[in-house]
Amino acid sequence: MLDPELLERITARRAELDELEERLAKELAEVRAERDELAVAERVLERVSGQLAEERASDLPAPGQVAGRAVTLIPHREPGVEESTLPPDYQRILIVVWQAAGPVMAREVG
Repeated sequence: MLDPELLERITARRAELDELEERLAKELAEVRAERDELAVAERVLERVSGQLAEERASDLPAPGQVAGRAVTLIPHREPGVEESTLPPDYQRILIVVWQAAGPVMAREVG
């Protein structure tokens, strides 16, 4: 004959394990759902980053021609236009001027 106390312990342990299994299955489902959301977010980020890179590349000043010579066209000064729209060489000039302790001569910038 089986020991009733032992059977009760087995039944209790089985109930604990069933509860644990249910909790773990729920956590696993939540982890998988979050992982899927992250994958979607990553794809959206890659797409938006690509679009921004294309927009920034098209915003750079295009070389132009003046009297048969190639020149870099600089955007007009307007509210909201930032230094980042300037060509890299012009941005470097601005940095030199900003870092100077006082007035800057053109040859010093060069």
